[in-house]
Parts: sequence; C-alpha cells; structure tokens
Amino acid sequence: MISIKNRRATHDYYIVQKYEAGIVLKGTEIKSIRAGAVNFKDSYARIINDECWLLNLHISPWEKSAYFNHEAERKRKLLLHRHEIRRLRTKVEEQGMTLIPLEVFINEAGLCKVIIALAKGKHTFDKRDSIKKRDQERERYRTVDF
Repeated sequence: MISIKNRRATHDYYIVQKYEAGIVLKGTEIKSIRAGAVNFKDSYARIINDECWLLNLHISPWEKSAYFNHEAERKRKLLLHRHEIRRLRTKVEEQGMTLIPLEVFINEAGLCKVIIALAKGKHTFDKRDSIKKRDQERERYRTVDF
C-alpha cells in the first residue's frame, strides 16, 4: 500500500475530525502518485456548488508521458457522501474551520483515496508549546532505563 503523508499539517493545525474520500484523477496522475511525486504545500479543500474540491495539491507530471500529461496543480474533485459535504460546509462556514489533506494513499483494491481533516489553525505560541511537549516526551523516553 502506497501512502504519502502531509507531515506539516499536524504542526500547523489542530485536527478535529478526519474523513476518507475518493479522488477523481487522470491516468498520468495515478502513475505519479504511485511513484510518490506528491507535494502538499498550500493544499486545501473547499466546498463549491455542493461538491468538495481539492485545490493546490501538486502531483508532478508523469515523466514518461509525452502528449497526454496533466496539469500539476489542477483542482480535483473529492468523492464524499452528500450528508458529509453538508456537515463539512456547516462546520467551515459557522466555526471558521479549514479542510486540509492529511494523506494520499492507494488502498488494497488499487483505488486512490485522500484523508481530509476538519482542522483549526494554531497560533505561533501553540506551535512552540507542541514542539516543547514533543521534546519533553522524547527526552523522557531517552532517560527511561530498560
């Protein structure tokens, strides 16, 4: 199973809830994902006209393709149930939350899926606190005698 994670997301956001969604891709995009050529920088999801779209996800063009290649940062449709989209829209509009992709993976059936998260942004001092806690945990595990 191929899995590409957005490691920066947990540093910049508080993750409230996760959703697994299918993604509509072209043939050269799935080949690039299998090769691991995905970049999450500045990517987010937005609900437009009762559909969920993934924006700014960079999937590098397939290097062996000559003619039928894709745009690297085109918007891609996410496949969610209608009730999930309604729930996400209310959370985003009323509570000021953000939809961010956490992981792109290919499951056992060979289908490409995206885990998107309903997230709330962290402030700078919150980021420092989480770094401090992580360092303390790491130090605690180092000092434990087995």
